[in-house]
Amino acid sequence: MAIAAASQKPETAHEEPVVTHAPVAYIMSRFPKLTETFVLYEIIAARRAGVPVEVYPLRREKCETMHNEAVPIVAQAHFTGWLSIAILLANLHYLLKMPGTYLGTWLTLIRANFGSFRYLAGAIFYFPKSVWMARDMKRRKVTHVHAHFCSHPAASAYIIHRLTGIPYSFTAHGTDLHCDRHMLFEKVADASSVIGISDYNRNLILEECGQQFSSKVHVIHCGVDTAKFLPRSTPSSFDLGSGPMVLLCIGTLHEVKGQTYLLQACAQLREMSFDVQCHFIGGGPDMEKLKTQCKELGIEKHVVFWGPRTRDEIVKHLSTADALVAPSVLTKSGQREGIPVVLMEAMASGVPCIGSNLSGIPELLGDNCGLLPNPRDVPSIVESIKTLYRDVELRRQIAANGRARVEKDFNLVKNAESLIAEFQLGSIIKS
Repeated sequence: MAIAAASQKPETAHEEPVVTHAPVAYIMSRFPKLTETFVLYEIIAARRAGVPVEVYPLRREKCETMHNEAVPIVAQAHFTGWLSIAILLANLHYLLKMPGTYLGTWLTLIRANFGSFRYLAGAIFYFPKSVWMARDMKRRKVTHVHAHFCSHPAASAYIIHRLTGIPYSFTAHGTDLHCDRHMLFEKVADASSVIGISDYNRNLILEECGQQFSSKVHVIHCGVDTAKFLPRSTPSSFDLGSGPMVLLCIGTLHEVKGQTYLLQACAQLREMSFDVQCHFIGGGPDMEKLKTQCKELGIEKHVVFWGPRTRDEIVKHLSTADALVAPSVLTKSGQREGIPVVLMEAMASGVPCIGSNLSGIPELLGDNCGLLPNPRDVPSIVESIKTLYRDVELRRQIAANGRARVEKDFNLVKNAESLIAEFQLGSIIKS
């Protein structure tokens, strides 16, 4: 289906879309999570395309900062506690109406997740709530369920499908797929379609579950609004030779983001007399640790921690950045990122990017659309920054290539259109 021209406007517009399709339900682990903008803006894009979206978060995220666009969605979202009269009644309804399916689904969750404490605990705790979702979705005449993350949200979609027959799909991102694949086979087997955000993820899913599912496992990249993230029209202070090179790093302050290696690189660069300044946007468990590291390295005057910021604020920061650095790593526990959306936002904004040669990131930054030092390799990160620092033409070429790549392959509107097509196909196949 084609998405109306109105959907090309930035998401800040509030025009009422024309409803052209039956409702779709979205399930995610937490909402509204400030860092998971890909979920929020995908929902907005789907609604603009005429698809009503009912939002069912497994948990309500406690946050001090929220994107403006999330406010009306939060107001309409179907939050529920761990246990309530409505949840008890829904479980009693399905237990009495279809005891074999109800108990069989519960036993499958226990069997398939046995050996994974996290997934087994999630299956037990989220099962009653998922049963309530199933009944509520039937009442609201939902025709398709889409889950973001192949962990607990996909398990909930599986439960709903088993109890109601409503078809479901799910998107596999990063850690949710790379760390623990208990029950992945069952989720893939019952899904009408499975979305990997990269070729890397698609190949991993098929290696784990079998090539017999190749026709239903597709790649649809996350995307960004190219009407919101635009290249700046004036040169930066660094471009004019009147200020430091501003390195921007956006994301949760956590081991998987690799910020500690960027700080080490910045310290080495300053020792070599490269005038660089590093700005971190985001909060997280490693905030104090990273601030302490800055002091130990003697670079605290050249590093700024801004804390969590909304998308509009991030747009402003990107307009003054000379490069974005996302030094992602594989953690000791197996966590890794898929393709960081902040890279797409920076590329759309005409900011040259440095990522990591890890998971699906080369699919975004390859072909001279960015630089790809190896994870945890501080000398490699240093050389990448030095390369951009010294070569203004390379910065301009990478910026232009990056913007073109995002417009073509990581465009929110186009990719939402592709995902909606999967919803419709799933509904036809399973109806």
